Amino acid sequence: MKVIIHHLRGGLIPIIVVIVVLALFPVIGVPRVWLLYLFLFYIYLAMANMWNLLAGYSGLVSLCPAAFVGLAGYTMTVMTWLGLPYYTGIIPGGIVAALFAVLISVPVFRMKGIYFAIGTLVVPEILRFVFLLWRPVGGLIYGRGAGYTVKGVAEVPQSQAYWSALAIGIVSILVMRYILRSKLGSGLAAIRDNDNTAASSGINVFNLKLCSFVIAAFVTGIAGTIFYIYQGFIEPVSAFGIRWLITIMLATVIGGEGTEEGPIVGTIIVIFLYFLLARYAEISLIIQGTILIGIMLVAPQGIMGFARTTRAYRSLLESVAGPVS
Repeated sequence: MKVIIHHLRGGLIPIIVVIVVLALFPVIGVPRVWLLYLFLFYIYLAMANMWNLLAGYSGLVSLCPAAFVGLAGYTMTVMTWLGLPYYTGIIPGGIVAALFAVLISVPVFRMKGIYFAIGTLVVPEILRFVFLLWRPVGGLIYGRGAGYTVKGVAEVPQSQAYWSALAIGIVSILVMRYILRSKLGSGLAAIRDNDNTAASSGINVFNLKLCSFVIAAFVTGIAGTIFYIYQGFIEPVSAFGIRWLITIMLATVIGGEGTEEGPIVGTIIVIFLYFLLARYAEISLIIQGTILIGIMLVAPQGIMGFARTTRAYRSLLESVAGPVS
């Protein structure tokens, strides 16, 4: 019993305190701009965690998170045009994204390595083209593109979107912790190392990959619906745009792919870069892409991976030559 109490005091209680403090920010009068920073942090953190689940732990370098974001956002938006409250579209948006992941898994899982990455990269582009020509709820087309306002969110307080984003950010962390400590996580690690060896050991490679792919699509989709509830408008170019992919990859690679803490650290840095580069809107993606390539070349293990390597090296030196000052 004493051990349990000590564990709670040392681990769970500080986390709960931090969550409660973050949840109180809209109530205690924190500046709106800081709430916006944190809102985007929670959204990108949820997406980065899911991309880390695929690329870092499952060996699936999926380049189609924008497809899940866009489809989920459109599902929620179209539901508001059909007279339903915006909040009823959050879970259905995630479900549509998950079902789409199941649909495309059959062809893309036949590909491996770079071919899988290229195959998934094409998917959002196809959806963007489709939605540029198709209006889901009809109406006259002015110019091109099925752009819609999200009905019923004009009077939604910023605090509601903030709390929803905080919730999905926390859920993404809990999902990652649960998966990595379950049989699913062990199986995914084996597949990442060598899927042929994993299959010969009795692991159902397709099912485990599909499971992680669907979970990632569902959580990413929900994060996308919350983002568009806050933004209040959706259109194909940005919904299925490459900016989602670059932001998520940047956060994961900077923080450390294949580490639990990596997406958290990386997302903090990405949010800082997001607002730092806002004045360079036309070339911000080029700058972010250059930073991403540079980090992958210089420190492919990311900040947390580098920190772990340094600690391991230091421990090795201390074990051989005594404490290192």
